[in-house]
Amino acid sequence: MTGISAIRRLAAGIVFSALTIGSAAAADDASCKTIRLSDPGWTDITATNGVTSVILTALGYEPDVKTLSVPIGYQSMKNGEIDVFLGNWMPAQKAFIDDLNAAKAAEVLAKNLEGAKFTLAVPAYVAEKGVKDFADLQKHAEEFGSKIYGIEPGAPANSNIQKMIDANDFGLKDWELVESGEQAMLAQVGRAEKSGEFVVFLAWAPHPMNEQFSIEYLSGGDAYFGQNFGGAEVFTLARTGWPEKCPNAATLFKNLKFDISMENALMGSILGGEDAKAAATAWLKANPQAIEPWLSGVTTLDGKPAADAVKASLGL
Repeated sequence: MTGISAIRRLAAGIVFSALTIGSAAAADDASCKTIRLSDPGWTDITATNGVTSVILTALGYEPDVKTLSVPIGYQSMKNGEIDVFLGNWMPAQKAFIDDLNAAKAAEVLAKNLEGAKFTLAVPAYVAEKGVKDFADLQKHAEEFGSKIYGIEPGAPANSNIQKMIDANDFGLKDWELVESGEQAMLAQVGRAEKSGEFVVFLAWAPHPMNEQFSIEYLSGGDAYFGQNFGGAEVFTLARTGWPEKCPNAATLFKNLKFDISMENALMGSILGGEDAKAAATAWLKANPQAIEPWLSGVTTLDGKPAADAVKASLGL
């Protein structure tokens, strides 16, 4: 028995040592403590940044979310001023990725969302009156006021709409792109819906607008938004060299996967006036099963068990 006990103690010691070494190896340098994230002002990215910030804070990191337009956010990553971006919508942002790749300035860490889409849409009552395709817009130019409502200036989707107008595709050469923020655009949709007026605007999923309004996505825009109503995938990017410098945090970002229903719920809370991190905390407490796969192979900044730290932070 003594020999067996000694062997067991030795084996246990080896396992403990291996776990300790693994944790130490996974832990990041103190210089990785602050992680700079970009937010283009889109509610979906505000939501995912909120969730990520809650997890990072629990692990001992300090997330620093900077609100930057899409072009400036990508330029900031190129300049080494942003570490991670959770909102690389593809294929819409291909031009930005091509630019980063040419400069060898970014790395793809993960695909964090599938099933996304975005293209032009109209209220259902407008679709019922015969507007179901891009080719139907010009027939109702007067009712639409020859205006298409987009989001913030510099967004790739707006650029696609402007290209379409400039090329006179679908006979839209005399139309105007109205650029504004997401909320201003949706406010315009809300006003139009109340009065029964025609409005055409940029719509996407995930987003609570799909539940807030009864809308129909327009067909025919494949050349500008891609197939399947602008079917998209969203990727997580890191500036080149950051994952090697901060492997533990990078592992978390590689693990982070979201879904449409999750983001819809979070975005609804945020659009209802709740702080992004407060909304994220409430969602994580209600859905603790989502946390475990995100923390696989991850430790706290100082190398301690990640799950214990996150559970303690959330009061689970």
